[in-house]
Amino acid sequence: MAAETPQPTHPPTRPQNPATLRDLAVRAAMGQGLLDSEPVACLLDVAGIRASAAALTAAFAAAAAPGTPVLHTFAVKAAPLVPVLRLLADAGIGCEVASPGELALARAAGVPAERTVLDSPAKTGAELREALALGIAVNADNAQELQRLDALLATAPHTTSPVGLRINPQTGAGTIDALSTATATSKFGFPLRDPGARERLVRAFLDRPWLTRLHTHSGSQGVPLALIAEGVREVHALAEEVNAAAGRRQIDTLDIGGGLPVNFASDEHTPSYAAYADALREAVPALFDGSYGLVTEFGRSLLAKHGLVLARVEYTKETGGRPIALTHAGVQLATRTVYAPASWPLRILPYDAKGAPRTDDPVAQDIAGPACFAGDLLATARELPRLFPGDVIAVPDTGAYFFTAHYGYNSLPRPAVHGFTVPPEGGVRFTRVRPSQSLAELVAEAGGAHRDALL
Repeated sequence: MAAETPQPTHPPTRPQNPATLRDLAVRAAMGQGLLDSEPVACLLDVAGIRASAAALTAAFAAAAAPGTPVLHTFAVKAAPLVPVLRLLADAGIGCEVASPGELALARAAGVPAERTVLDSPAKTGAELREALALGIAVNADNAQELQRLDALLATAPHTTSPVGLRINPQTGAGTIDALSTATATSKFGFPLRDPGARERLVRAFLDRPWLTRLHTHSGSQGVPLALIAEGVREVHALAEEVNAAAGRRQIDTLDIGGGLPVNFASDEHTPSYAAYADALREAVPALFDGSYGLVTEFGRSLLAKHGLVLARVEYTKETGGRPIALTHAGVQLATRTVYAPASWPLRILPYDAKGAPRTDDPVAQDIAGPACFAGDLLATARELPRLFPGDVIAVPDTGAYFFTAHYGYNSLPRPAVHGFTVPPEGGVRFTRVRPSQSLAELVAEAGGAHRDALL
């Protein structure tokens, strides 16, 4: 069964009004010189992250029958930073990993094996052996991987790893195809609706008493709650069918993935975890009755609203009658927005060089990044107070999948990441989460020590 969720060591601080808190953080960042020597700084709101973790655990605690084992894990790919994983672990959240690198980060953060889940469509034999040796939960993605597990478990039958199958309920796509993982032809999981698939899945469990879990994840941004809940309903029904055929409760845990969408249009946190739990309860009334332990794998929804990029405006110009602000925040930090702006629009908030919000009359202008291609734009014809060299733009909602996962276009170095808190005595305290990448480190990463290797 899924492990009980421990209580956070430190209760989360009540969050302030988001706009007020953001203005305070920007002003403090400028006052403390975070942009003096580097043109970009990335901020994470520590209390906000704790508050999201608390909201998640509270929503499921309120929905589930007393005593239901619930393990909440964080999708490491959303923010692969060891201090973030450590903070979330302290708030009662484990890790969902999908590569050897992500597992290494989780272990470096001190996340125990029993609070770690391994998901990936292309696990190597070495990855599976390590997970089984450590006691990490494994969700098999396909029939060939299941055969590989058959062989591994025949030689290591005493592992403590819970093992399950990832199911593709084939319930359909949301509005962003690339993030919809429950389509008819998704690369993830065992299909549920292909001819004969359901019967094969039941037989797979009956032939393997050590299979005790089902897992599903229908996607994330752009996937509505009703579609996510439909996938969970399909997997719950399959679990009931397997257990009826086995004549016992062979499946004891349902891993229902994550995927709660994030509102990028305002500071409002919608949909909430409570709304998500309500949608699940309406679609699958028996999900929370205590018959099954539960595992979740949220990522973006825990971190996105608590990240902020600050970037200096280096130059401004006008071309074809349109003002352009050239900044240091672009594709290296907001890769999805640059390549798919319609799916990933971001807000741009203008400040002056001292960190005071700009409130002049708005002018349609482009907000451009530093990369050498025309599409490196965070916003096009955006109505904002006119920007000038030395001003600062703040880009909110970037705490997951944006600056946390750097894209090395033009060999632009990774920027520093700072956590910030507001102590009871006032002010803002910044703590280094990740240092900026030095040019020497960038050269070393690019094979600098092997300069003559190809001569």
